[in-house]
Parts: sequence; structure tokens; C-alpha cells
Amino acid sequence: MASNILRRGFASAAPSTVKIGLIPADGIGREVIPAARTVLESLSDGPKFEFVNLDAGFEYFQKTGTALPQETLDVLKNECNGALFGAVSSPSHKVAGYSSPIVALRKKLDLYANVRPVASVKSPAFPDQRELDMLIIRENTECLYIKSERQEVDPETGLKVAWADRKITEYASKRAGTMAFNMALTRQKLREQKPLEKRFWKQNPRVTIVHKSNVMSVTDGLWRETVRAVKEQNPDKYGGVDMEEQLVDSMVYRMFREPEAFDVVVAPNLYGDIISDGAAALVGSLGVVPSANVGDDFVVGEPVHGSAPDIAGKGIANPIAAIRSAGLLLEHLGHTQQALKMYDAVDAVLAEGKILTPDLGGKSTTTDVVNAVLKNL
Repeated sequence: MASNILRRGFASAAPSTVKIGLIPADGIGREVIPAARTVLESLSDGPKFEFVNLDAGFEYFQKTGTALPQETLDVLKNECNGALFGAVSSPSHKVAGYSSPIVALRKKLDLYANVRPVASVKSPAFPDQRELDMLIIRENTECLYIKSERQEVDPETGLKVAWADRKITEYASKRAGTMAFNMALTRQKLREQKPLEKRFWKQNPRVTIVHKSNVMSVTDGLWRETVRAVKEQNPDKYGGVDMEEQLVDSMVYRMFREPEAFDVVVAPNLYGDIISDGAAALVGSLGVVPSANVGDDFVVGEPVHGSAPDIAGKGIANPIAAIRSAGLLLEHLGHTQQALKMYDAVDAVLAEGKILTPDLGGKSTTTDVVNAVLKNL
């Protein structure tokens, strides 16, 4: 994984002491977040870490009637430099009073972009894996995820009708689009540190705008126009970044047929959620793909896998996504070299291909993988 994915201009100095809120939440979140903490604590140099355990999740809701307690928000806002979130077991049916805590957390902390790097690692364990190095920027605060839904009875048929409101704003679209173009420039600067023949991506940096404005001409039309305007209104800054568009259905098709064709992809909330989970299949498992929920002054690292109740408590959850997400958190805070060490250690374990959890075809445990990562540190 490339470094400097998240290093932001406002981080003028990396803090020497980093206080991280740990929110394991549900299922295997309670196994992979402690694993990430172990790796952070094992870094030989860099910041001093302090950790605070915080509550959230569906299981917490079942006990208390609250999925995201105010105390957790207050501690994050007032005491922490960043956070790690594990997983949440949101039910597929309506539960009165319940709303996803991670969705609420993104809104409360204004974490307006979900940044998901998806990159392959050459390994004898994955001989048929396609080579790719893609960064997906997902708008994180609106679209259908505003959870404005209602159910009525059709007076003509007497049958139920369900409605969902979709919100797309110029403000949120511009922020996500700007991040995408800035990330494209950052990735290009990193690539230029290598000779051309050693680069995976040898073309101009490129941003692919995903939408479905041929059907939803108002909402996706606004998204498309706003993101395009980021480049068109800033030719001096983004003139060297190529821009293309992709309808969301054809994006999925192309991503599986030619994943090497994409550099930075930016999408509204729902499309970005689907695309990024699908992209994980190209690199072996959701268990290896990290993400960061990013705002202007806070970040929450979050592995993209779910709570996996079928394997929770068995000690076989893949901790790699959580470890990489902790690396993204360190990058955001300016500790790039320490993040690089974590990425390199994880990549070495994958490249060797001997110590892998069952989701990657292996028989190793969570602890086995953590120990292998620590050895490569």
C-alpha cells in the first residue's frame, strides 16, 4: 500500500502523544481492534499511544436502548486524536429506536469522505490475482443513507408502499470531489519517486466519477456536474489530472474485467459502498481492505468487513484490514513512517502466503497473523 494516502495539509505537526478511541462494537470487531492495538503498541519508534475503550453497537443498543452513547461522542471530540471502529451488527429488519452507530458517527463528526485503498500484493498464495492499485473515495454523509424513509398504504390497492428520500448536495459533492482530485495529485507525486518502469500506473493521474445520471438526472446530475466542476474551475491545479465518467453498473462490470484501468474513483455514498466492497473480492477478501472515515480535523479508521457473527469468538477473524486501518489513522496524524512500517509488515505476510486466515484460504488464527506481522516489523 502506498504511503501518504491521508496526510493532510492541516496536520502541521505530528503529535508526540496520540490518544486513540477504540470502539470494537459488535462481533469480530472485538477481536480485530485489539489486534490493531497490539501492532500499534509494538512500533519501536514514533508516538506514545494512549487508548480509551468506548461503547457503541447493536449489542450495546440491546442492553441500553442506545447504539451510540453521547459519552462516546464527547470523549472522541474532547479527548482523542482519532479512533478505530470495529464492526456493527445492524439488523436487516427495522428495529424501533435503532440506527447504525457508524452512520451516526460519520454525521456527528462530519467525516465526509470514506477513503478505501484497494491494492494487490503479489503472492504465490494468490496466483490468479489481478494487479491493481485503486483508491475509492466515497461521499460519506448523504445519499440514501440519510435514513429518511416512510411507509404508507396505497388507498387504491390497500397495499403497503415504502418510500426513501435521497439527498445530494452541491456542498457535500464538492468536498468529496475535491478530496478525489487532491488524492490523485498526491498519488502521482508518490509514483514519481520511482523510475517509470517500476511504476504500476504509468499514465496521468485519473479521477473516475461514478453516477447514474442517465436515470436520476436531478440527484446524480447534480453530483456529476459538481464533481466535474472541481477540475473545470481549477485548471491550474488539476489540469494534469485526467477525468472520466462511468455509470455505476458499467463501473462494476469494468472493475472486474479490467481493475488495472482505475486510479482514483469517486462515488456517492450508496454506490461507493457497493463498489468498494466488490473491489475487495479482487484482492482476496474484505478482511484485507482498510478504510478511513475522514473529516477536516478527525479520522476514524474502520475495516470494511462486517461483524461476521458466524466466526465471532472463534479466533479466526482476519486482522489485516484493522491493522491497515490503524495505519491510515497514523498517516492522517502525520506519522507516515510508522504507517509505512505497518503496511510493509502486512504486505510481507501476504507476499509470503504461509500464514493466512480461512477467508484467504489458510488455516491460521487471528493471533498467528498478528504475530507474523509483529515479526516483520
